[in-house]
Amino acid sequence: MPDDLCGASTADAYVPPFPPRHPRTPRLDRLIRIARRNYLAVWPASVFRDDVVFRRILFRDLVICNSPETVAEAFVEQHEIFQRKSPQHRNALAPLLGDGLFVSDGTLWRERRRVVAPVTHPSRLPDLAPQITEAAAECAAAWRRHPPDAPIDVLAEMGRLTAEIICRTIFGRSLGAGAAAQVVSAFAEYQRLVDQVDLLAMFPGLDRVPRPVGWRTRAAARRIHAVVDRLIADILEGGTGEASLIRSMAEAKVPGTNRPMDRRAFRNEAIVLFMAGHETTANVLAWALFILSQDARSASRLAEELQRVLGGRPATLDDLPRLAFARAIIEETMRLYPPVPLLSREAIAEGRIAGRVVRKGSIVLVAPWILHRRPQLWDRPDAFVPDRFLPGAPRPSRHAYVPFSVGPRLCTGLHLGLAEAVICLATLFQAVEMRLEPGLEVMPVARLTLRPGDALPMRLRPRG
Repeated sequence: MPDDLCGASTADAYVPPFPPRHPRTPRLDRLIRIARRNYLAVWPASVFRDDVVFRRILFRDLVICNSPETVAEAFVEQHEIFQRKSPQHRNALAPLLGDGLFVSDGTLWRERRRVVAPVTHPSRLPDLAPQITEAAAECAAAWRRHPPDAPIDVLAEMGRLTAEIICRTIFGRSLGAGAAAQVVSAFAEYQRLVDQVDLLAMFPGLDRVPRPVGWRTRAAARRIHAVVDRLIADILEGGTGEASLIRSMAEAKVPGTNRPMDRRAFRNEAIVLFMAGHETTANVLAWALFILSQDARSASRLAEELQRVLGGRPATLDDLPRLAFARAIIEETMRLYPPVPLLSREAIAEGRIAGRVVRKGSIVLVAPWILHRRPQLWDRPDAFVPDRFLPGAPRPSRHAYVPFSVGPRLCTGLHLGLAEAVICLATLFQAVEMRLEPGLEVMPVARLTLRPGDALPMRLRPRG
């Protein structure tokens, strides 16, 4: 049954935008056209009510796990069977990431994860958090100086801020703001160009056939590779770059060997770290700031908490236990707008979900976009109700809320990302009031990640 939210009223809660839901599944040709624009818009209303969905699309079986029980069955209990990313996912990211953690599986994935995971381990937080505070405070100061009559693209700003943070915390300042900005813009371009519909993947046996990659997509990937290759050369050839966590990763030994990762593997994992460390947090922050610009009641409650706890100074790691509402805003934002709204796998052997056989080669999905909006799991599922995540509120089932994935492939940087998002939100929100550019309609668009369109122009006014 839905949470009672500890008595919190949701009757007049703000409902942020989402694509309209089809009364029934569109025909395949129309479904493909919709998916190419925005795959969040393909789902019929019935999918949000079902525990599990079994479909066949062309020549592949599709299973959507949409209850805590079926999510656990597929991604936890049968992880070994359903660990491989789907062909569409692999082919979309291969030109950029090669065999990086996002798309690898089996022994290679286990080896790489053991090398990469220590970089963002929670034990690192006390050392990394001061640099998050520093970067957020610099951004807040720049926003206070920004002309109030000149719109600013908050989505791009959040991309730059989180890229700066990952440079300072993970890569070291030697990467440079200009190089980081180049990676951010190139990845945004890559997302715009990548094909969301891979029809060949629906034909078993053709998923490994090389896909044509457009020259602009290749160019965007090459821009990112060039920046990261320069960084790796500096690290591996003893350049002048300062010590950094990425340098520690470069020196770590591959499990079972006495050698580090080769350069190509190191580049792939460095790009994974950069993408995971900036893109997802940037999107969450952009969504949270947009929602607060529309939801006056939540904005007022947050302002009161920040005044009481911070009194105008930047937020730090030590403040997080007292910033309960700020954290709840971030968690509720990730419920409504999960950074990766679709988790897709391919069965490498026969399995079983909800008592039915799942054949080898089937595509198995856990879609946080759907799971997080199920009326059986959430009261007023499309409404923005941060109280769901306040201390004392009933916690959602462990497998009903999965913004950082679930099971053994759980994001290694979730603690760092959550702390970063709360510190940045608190610091920036104190600095300025935000108003959406008049006439702008915001709609979530999912390509590789879930963004509020391609830009989020807002007007800023210093507080106080």
